[in-house]
Amino acid sequence: MLAYHEHVDERATQSLVDKLLAGQSVALISDAGTPLVSDPGYRLVRAAQDAQCQVIPLPGACAAIAALSASGLPTDRFTFEGFLPAKSTARLQRLRALATRSETLVFYEAPHRIVDCLADMVAVMGVEREAVLAREISKSFETIHRAPLGDLHRWVVSDANQQRGEQVLMLAPAHVRRGASKSGATEEAIDAAADTLLMRLAQVLPPRKAAAIVAETFGLKARDLYAYLLDRRGD
Repeated sequence: MLAYHEHVDERATQSLVDKLLAGQSVALISDAGTPLVSDPGYRLVRAAQDAQCQVIPLPGACAAIAALSASGLPTDRFTFEGFLPAKSTARLQRLRALATRSETLVFYEAPHRIVDCLADMVAVMGVEREAVLAREISKSFETIHRAPLGDLHRWVVSDANQQRGEQVLMLAPAHVRRGASKSGATEEAIDAAADTLLMRLAQVLPPRKAAAIVAETFGLKARDLYAYLLDRRGD
C-alpha cells in the first residue's frame, strides 16, 4: 500500500503507471466515500489514461450525492463546489460569484470552519436563503437539517455537536425574477442578497453607480440592474 495525496510528486505517479505498464493491477482507494471526489487522485487517472492504461470506476458511497438525495432541495440541476476557500475574504468572494446561481449548490466543509462558513453565507445570500446541513452521512450520528440560512447558522452555533464530523452543506437555488421593466430591459437573476445591497447603496449613491457596484459584485448586467432599480423606486 502506498499513500497518494496532494503532496506526492511526479515520481510517485510514474512509479504507479510503470506498474500498470508491467501488467500489474492498481486500485485507488479512498479512506471515506467515493475516490476522486475532492481528491487529487485524478492526476493518477490522467497519467494512466495517457499511458493507454484502462481505468475502471467502481461505484460506492458518495457523501455529496447521498446528502443531496435526502436534502429536499431540487436535484434536477446541481453544482458540486467541493470545499470553499479556508480564508473568509476568499470565501466571501467565491460566494458572491455563486449567489445568483439557479441550481442547487453542494459544498463540503471542515467541522472547525462550519460556523464561519455559515456566517459568510448569511452575509452574502441573506438570512432567508434555504439551506441544508447533512452531517455524518451513513454514520451513527447522521443529521440532516433544512432551514433558512439565518436559522441554520443559529442552530449550529447553539449546538456544538453539529460542529463535528463530516459536513455537507447545500444551498437552494437563488430565486429568479424575470420580466420586462418599464425601460424594456429584462431583469436577470436578482436574488435577495443582490436586491438588498442594491437598495442600500441606492440610498447613498446615484442609481447608475449603485447598479454598477452590484453588477460587479454579483456578475450581473449593470444596465438591467439600473432599470430594475428605477422600477423598484417608481421612477
